[in-house]
Amino acid sequence: VQLQASGGGLVQAGGSLKLSCAASGRNFRPYAMAWFRQAPGKEREFVAAAARNGVDRYYSEFAEGRFNISRDDAKNSVYLQMNDLKPDDTAVYYCAADPYEPYTGWRLQSNYGYWGKGTQVTVSS
Repeated sequence: VQLQASGGGLVQAGGSLKLSCAASGRNFRPYAMAWFRQAPGKEREFVAAAARNGVDRYYSEFAEGRFNISRDDAKNSVYLQMNDLKPDDTAVYYCAADPYEPYTGWRLQSNYGYWGKGTQVTVSS
């Protein structure tokens, strides 16, 4: 599976962005999908994840209520709608995938075997 993230850019605080991640190479449907991010000088951290059933979703504390993860299996894609962006949201955002759902380990990077190259999100104050 190859993952390509896009949709990043420069936005003012309070604005919105929608990130997309397109999967290619295999049937996308069975894969658990997630977004992580890495800010300058910080560790990569979990943002959100979507289960294979398309219903169960998981969010980090900072994403809850502001971000929404969704998937479109017909387009082999997963999205991250980000609203009310803050300067602290500035980071490179990565999409990740794995054919096996981690059940209790959605936040763990080690549970995802496939990663995209990331897309830069910059939020100005």
